[in-house]
Amino acid sequence: MMERQKVSVFRKEHFNAAHRLNDDRLTAEQNRVIFGKCNNDNFHGHNYELIVKVTGFIDELTGYVVDIKVLSNIIKHEVIERFDHKNLNLDTIYFKNLNPTAENIALVIYNIMRDRIDVKYELKIMLYETERNYVEYPA
Repeated sequence: MMERQKVSVFRKEHFNAAHRLNDDRLTAEQNRVIFGKCNNDNFHGHNYELIVKVTGFIDELTGYVVDIKVLSNIIKHEVIERFDHKNLNLDTIYFKNLNPTAENIALVIYNIMRDRIDVKYELKIMLYETERNYVEYPA
């Protein structure tokens, strides 16, 4: 009999969103120095690539860790529909008082997804803001 092994499955999605990095506790000049072009008064956008990683044991009946179609539907409903083609600062509740950095966006997505993914699974979020810049949570 084979020992049960954990396996990770990944689902990649994308969404487009605008944001402005700004902290009201700082002066306008401090915000410009810290956040540079990302502090543009009129916002700026990214084509985000999102990778959701779910790790767990393979189900003996289905052969799946999780049904990837179900995972895809959760991501589309819980994340893509909330953030795609939105201004994160103005159109979502999540960033009314939270600076929408890639780090914070990944954390918000993790918390949204964690509520929908059974706790028996490990969950990791990787969010690419550009081809060269990405974050992951948990680290």
